[in-house]
Amino acid sequence: MSTAKTARPFPGSLVPNLPDVKSPRRRLLAMALLAVLVGAAAGLAAYGLYAMIRLVSNLMFYQRLSMADLPQSRNQLGLWVIPLPIVGALIVGLMAKYGSKKIRGHGLPEAMEAVLFNQSRVQPRVAILKPASVAIGIGTGGPFGAEGPIIQTGGALGSILGQVLHVTAAERKVLLASGAAAGMAATFSTPLAAVMLAIELLLFEYKARSFIPLVIASTVATAVRLVLLGHGAMFSVGTANFNFPDALPWYVPLGIICGLVAVLYSRALYLAEDFFGKIPCDPYWWPVMACAVLGVVGYFVPRVLGIGYDTITDLLNPTPQLALKLVAVILVAKLVVVTLTLGSGHSGGVLAPTFMIGAATGALFAGLGNYFVPSAHLSSSAFALVSMAAVFGAAARAPFTFIIFAFELTRDYDSVLPLMLVVTIAHFVALVFMENSILTEKLARRGLRVHQEYEVDVFQQVSVAHTMDSSPTILPATQTVSEIARRLSVHDPALSRHQAFLLTDDEGELAGIVTRGDLVRAFERDSAGKLTLVEAGCAQPFVAYPDETLNEALATMLQNNCGRLPVVARDNPKKIVGYLGRAAILEARLRRLQEDHVPQPGWL
Repeated sequence: MSTAKTARPFPGSLVPNLPDVKSPRRRLLAMALLAVLVGAAAGLAAYGLYAMIRLVSNLMFYQRLSMADLPQSRNQLGLWVIPLPIVGALIVGLMAKYGSKKIRGHGLPEAMEAVLFNQSRVQPRVAILKPASVAIGIGTGGPFGAEGPIIQTGGALGSILGQVLHVTAAERKVLLASGAAAGMAATFSTPLAAVMLAIELLLFEYKARSFIPLVIASTVATAVRLVLLGHGAMFSVGTANFNFPDALPWYVPLGIICGLVAVLYSRALYLAEDFFGKIPCDPYWWPVMACAVLGVVGYFVPRVLGIGYDTITDLLNPTPQLALKLVAVILVAKLVVVTLTLGSGHSGGVLAPTFMIGAATGALFAGLGNYFVPSAHLSSSAFALVSMAAVFGAAARAPFTFIIFAFELTRDYDSVLPLMLVVTIAHFVALVFMENSILTEKLARRGLRVHQEYEVDVFQQVSVAHTMDSSPTILPATQTVSEIARRLSVHDPALSRHQAFLLTDDEGELAGIVTRGDLVRAFERDSAGKLTLVEAGCAQPFVAYPDETLNEALATMLQNNCGRLPVVARDNPKKIVGYLGRAAILEARLRRLQEDHVPQPGWL
């Protein structure tokens, strides 16, 4: 790769050809103002979706035109409850077939795909069809949550705004993530957890350009939610006795069990997806088949129908509202119908059903513990809350988000230590048994790999001064190509170190750079043997500075199609202090890999 032949227009600049890069603060202010609009829009969208769900649900299960919050589990339809989910699946299938296939699934993987692989572009029709399909799916008994679709819808609103305006792809990503965070904040009134959700599952970065708009959007959405839907989450959480550290021996096995439940849940979901994929018929009919099973199960266990906030509330309250056998039935039945319906390609969210499965796991664990060891006095609600956070935190690989989420629900500091312990243990178990999370597995099956680890790039930590060759090969700019050819033919060791040589003038200052590729091309046209090195190479090379990071130097290489840079003093761009090639940059990455994987000798 030859060095570019033009001078560096803005020394030290990372993006010399992009507009408006001199005013990052002004851009950040604009993003903050746009985040206000995104947060308000997501808050209104959340309210609108819940209103649509209640309207459809009351019409189907109670034959009344109302937006009252009436649980589907208390319906009096009898056998007529069986065909209701099938009707919803038929309508949603038509919307997916003739509207957009993006409405299938639970929302979060689609938002991740848009951020990571589609420059945060979401089709406007998704912002309309997704909430409509979810309202019909849940309103007819679908065992889903509205949270994931609200997050996806909020993200779609942010993306659409970013497509209308002239913004960078990175800024559009921030707007999408801000809308997604605002959607979660508007649902549960948990703005801190919403910000962490966007960082852990969508952005995979922590920068001022993203953090500030995220916080603003989540705050505004929460304010809208408080005005329209009231305080607290959609389900109530009572006071619980976490009994820590006395109950520590019980929390440890609970964490292991929650991790295993998360693994079982994720694998069952994708086994169901594989099962339906093998059925030789139009995918339009897959949700219909799954909802036929849902209708039958819903007839015998009505609590699996719909979002199930009333059941989650019963599980999380200090006084158990459910018999132990019923908790076990709910756990198994909900797991079966959710994995079948979502695996079939129905439209709905995964958060609420996972919360119910997790809460039932904790309540069942506490109930069995008290049954076999009456002196344990385990709090059913405390174990249900901790398990609720642990199962989803482990399944989604977002442990910090759901530690904060559960804490925000309770506002109880005593919950922090049990949450940290159980969620972390469950997360570890899931890492051992799951290559991908419940969210990224869908993307991995499409050939899209998602790296969910957050770490600072070594290129942003190491400076050019620590990597460059401080004793580069320096040649006179007026030396001829033929003279260098003779030295190369005898394998002069001074010329074998690098793929490029720095050139100096009579005063010893930088006069250019010539690469081995330049020399090969010069040999072919230098018939007279008088072509100089500076004529064969580049007289005005792009440069790096010792105090730059490798990330900045690498950006210079990539933007200007060159692989080798002279390193010069900041106060004197003609004074050579070193040489930086691609091999040196890769060596810095190799050192980081060795630090991560090569054990060093210890004292013992």
